[in-house]
Amino acid sequence: MSSKICAVIDYGMGNLHSASKALEFVSDNTQVLVTSDPETILKADHVVLPGVGAMRDCMGEIKRLGVDQVVAEVAKSKPLLGICVGMQAMMNHSQENNGVDCLKHFEGEVEFFGNPLIGTQGSEDGVKLKVPHMGWNQVKQVAHPLWNGIEDEARFYFVHSYFVNAKNPSQVKGHGHYGKDFAAAVGQDNVFAVQFHPEKSHKAGLQLLQNFLNWDGQP
Repeated sequence: MSSKICAVIDYGMGNLHSASKALEFVSDNTQVLVTSDPETILKADHVVLPGVGAMRDCMGEIKRLGVDQVVAEVAKSKPLLGICVGMQAMMNHSQENNGVDCLKHFEGEVEFFGNPLIGTQGSEDGVKLKVPHMGWNQVKQVAHPLWNGIEDEARFYFVHSYFVNAKNPSQVKGHGHYGKDFAAAVGQDNVFAVQFHPEKSHKAGLQLLQNFLNWDGQP
C-alpha cells in the first residue's frame, strides 16, 4: 500500500493526464491523485500545480475554486511543484491578456517574448525566431536537490509564448535562453517550479519528477 500521496491539482487547465501518468511511472511508494478537493490536497505529502492555456482563464479558475488559498497553505510547508503555466501563475503578474495579477509567491513578471523575436546568441544571433518557443532547449542549472542525477545543460521540452523575468536572482534555479534570457526554473524553500514540461522531457524530465517525489522540501 502506498505510504505517501502526491496531489495533482485539477482546476480544469492543466495537462493532468500526462503529468499524473509520468509521476505514477517514477513512483515507488507514492499514490498519485488528480483532485480539486482542498482537503485531499492539504493532506497530501507532495503537491503539483500544472497549467496550460491563457493566464486569465487559469487565474480565473484558480480563484473561483479557491485554489489560490490552497496553494498558499501548501507553500508554507509541503513540497510543491509548479509546471509551465503553473510556474507563471506563481509570479507577481503576467502581461498576458492585457495584464493579470498572479499568486505572488515568487518575485517577477511574466513577459511576452515579442514578435518578431530576434536571436542574440551564437547560431541564433540576428535570426528571427518563432513564437511560441516550442521544442527542446538546454537548462543551465543552479544547485538544487531536484537536479540530482540530471546533467547540467540537459535539454527539456518547452511550449510557451511568455517567459518569467525573475526579480530575485536567488530564486532562479535554472536558466534558459531563446532570443533572450529567461528563468527556466525558480525555487525557494519547499517550492520549486519549472517553465518546461518534465512529463514530456524523457529521461531528464522523469528524473526531475522522481527527485520531486523523493524531496523532503529542504533546499
